[in-house]
Formats: sequence, C-alpha cells, structure tokens
Amino acid sequence: MSTNDGAYTLPGLSQQEGSQVATLLQKRLCAYNDLHLTLKHVHWNVVGPNFIGVHEMIDPQVEAVRGFADAVAERIAALGGSPQGTPGAIIRDRTWDDYSIGRADAQAHLAALDVVYNGVITTNRQDIDALEKLDLVTQDLLIDQTGQLEQFQWFVRAHLESSAGRLAHGGATTERDAAGEATS
Repeated sequence: MSTNDGAYTLPGLSQQEGSQVATLLQKRLCAYNDLHLTLKHVHWNVVGPNFIGVHEMIDPQVEAVRGFADAVAERIAALGGSPQGTPGAIIRDRTWDDYSIGRADAQAHLAALDVVYNGVITTNRQDIDALEKLDLVTQDLLIDQTGQLEQFQWFVRAHLESSAGRLAHGGATTERDAAGEATS
C-alpha cells in the first residue's frame, strides 16, 4: 500500500522517490506507535522492588517516542502522503509479535524491553542505510531518533548489566525468553 497518494512531493525528490520515502516512514510510524503503547504497558505493569525507578524512567521514553511518531507522520504528509496512524495500520505493517509480558517485575520487563529496542533500532538503522541515496533530510530525522532510542536502551540495559558487563538475559532473542532469563 502506498501512503503517497498526493499529486506532489518535496522539492528535489521525484514522485517515485517521495512515495518510496513515505512508504518507508509508514513502517517507522507503525513501529513507533506500537513502541509507545508497549512502553506505556510496561509502565502500568511493572512491579517489585525497582518499581518506582522503572515506572518513572519509562514515561519520558513514552513521550519521546510519541513525538517521534508525530514527526514521522508529519514528514509523510509533507512528502504528499497520508500517514496511517490507526490500530489496523499497526497490525497490517507489524512484522513482530505483540508484547506478551503482563504484570511482572522490573527485571523481566526490562529484559523484554531490551529485545524490543533491539528490533526497532536494527530496523531504523536499515532504513537509515536505505535513505542514504534517497533523502538525506529524512535520513537525518531517523538518525536523530535512533540516537535517542539507543540512549533509552542504554538506560534499560544499565538495570540489567552486571559489573562484568553481562546482561541478565544473555543472548535471548525473544521478549519472553529474555524475561525468563532475567528473572531466573
């Protein structure tokens, strides 16, 4: 589905290039909308001795990621596209599983969240590479957002890291496995 149905795009881009960028950004919009909902879910469902620290750490991340979604949606519109911010769009464009950790302690949620951040950051970096020859302005937007996401992931990992530099959830690649490893 093309999100660039307009009769225009930004100066210096062809209609095809504008459409390609808008389509790429639509996937980022869905990822950011899913991420800020996941972060809020973690905020509401974290329990245990580290509750307040994690609870308060997550809210600024939620707000920042909501801002990322807004900036991406506005860029799609500037490209002549129509940003799709509906739940159906998230489901349609999602290539990852829904977050499955409910009420759990901070270590479980943070380990699962680390896996979520891995996915979002990895895809952002792939899109940054794809934008290299397509649209440097949009690339710059994603570079800035990815840098902030990497800092959020560092905040998460600081709670999971031992003094030897090992993460509590090891090499787990699924959120459920990460949560289990971090609490065992």
